[in-house]
Amino acid sequence: MNTDVNEIDATLAALADPTRRKVIDLLREGPRPAGELAQAVQMSAPALSRHLRVLRASGIVQAEAGGADARLRLYTLRQQPFTALQAWLDQVQAFWAEQLGSFKDHVERTR
Repeated sequence: MNTDVNEIDATLAALADPTRRKVIDLLREGPRPAGELAQAVQMSAPALSRHLRVLRASGIVQAEAGGADARLRLYTLRQQPFTALQAWLDQVQAFWAEQLGSFKDHVERTR
């Protein structure tokens, strides 16, 4: 369970930044090189590199060699961090559904 908590914490910390969320939105359309991502978010390559480092460290994205140029890195989304986050959110939602159901039952009984 602790690993899941650490993974969720890292995912939420990475998602807290609007630039990183924009990068994730861009990567939902498909793999992209860092230079293209930097241009799309109107940021210098070194500045975007820091954001990509956070996204890689959190496990949200991965970089793979792209094509004939081994120096070119294509960034892609990884599913696992989002799956873990969704599982946690489902647990929170189930808790609140149960709480609200209990409250509704209580109100109906005390009418």
